[in-house]
Amino acid sequence: MSQNDFKLVECPRDAMQGLHDFVPTELKAEYLNLLLQVGFDTLDFGSFVSPKAIPQMADTAEVLAQLGLSNTATKLLAIVANLKGVENAVKHEVVDYLGFPFSISETFQQRNTNSSILQSLNTVEEMLSLCAKNNKKAVVYLSMGFGNPYGDEWNYEIVEKWADVLVGKGVAILSLADTVGVSTPEKIESILPKLISKFKNTEIGIHLHSTPAERFEKIEAAYRSGVKRIDSALKGFGGCPMAADDLTGNIATEDVIAFLNAKGENINLNMNKWNEAMALSGKIFG
Repeated sequence: MSQNDFKLVECPRDAMQGLHDFVPTELKAEYLNLLLQVGFDTLDFGSFVSPKAIPQMADTAEVLAQLGLSNTATKLLAIVANLKGVENAVKHEVVDYLGFPFSISETFQQRNTNSSILQSLNTVEEMLSLCAKNNKKAVVYLSMGFGNPYGDEWNYEIVEKWADVLVGKGVAILSLADTVGVSTPEKIESILPKLISKFKNTEIGIHLHSTPAERFEKIEAAYRSGVKRIDSALKGFGGCPMAADDLTGNIATEDVIAFLNAKGENINLNMNKWNEAMALSGKIFG
């Protein structure tokens, strides 16, 4: 594979959103501006959601205004959870992608977006329409894609059913999300190749959460499965504050970088800027 085959998505929003102490807007912007110079395909930088639900992201519009975008090819992705969020996000010309967490667990969809799966499907339809009108692209995360801790029924057929529905609605980028870290290499290599094979005209990505000990085996399984869109976060910080995953953060970007380098893949990143971001991250995450 060439460098252009991989779309590495850096997720500082996912890493920061659950922090207890509010990160000052200027510090967020400084951190994001460094990450914008690294060379990632996409930066999941913020979210247009209720500040009551996710206080850390209350300043997303203010952060956005401080980002230096003139010397970067990295695209910006903002998470939305309802129609109001979609309407707010599309107002910003420099936002390229809107991401929506669509859970195949009814329990988690209610916890995460305060709406049912069917109501969320309506939101996706509205988002697709507004994205088309405002020159944006939609990314839908198939949340709880590897199972859930709530007792809701899960199997591959349910995953495929909702993928089929979403693609049928016009979703062109679908990211299978392991919201609580229950994926295994076996599940990854069982599910992802089937989805990639069935939905040949859809970009299939992966957003994994993991304990540190399991990161590399999950990255390797995703690689063997043919996934080319990979979400991760510096040092593996983060996790979903709406889910029961205190012990499982994101896949660490440095692990993804090390793995792809070991495979001889040319991912063409500015490692000096990456190291600067690594150093600055201590001010944010402690």
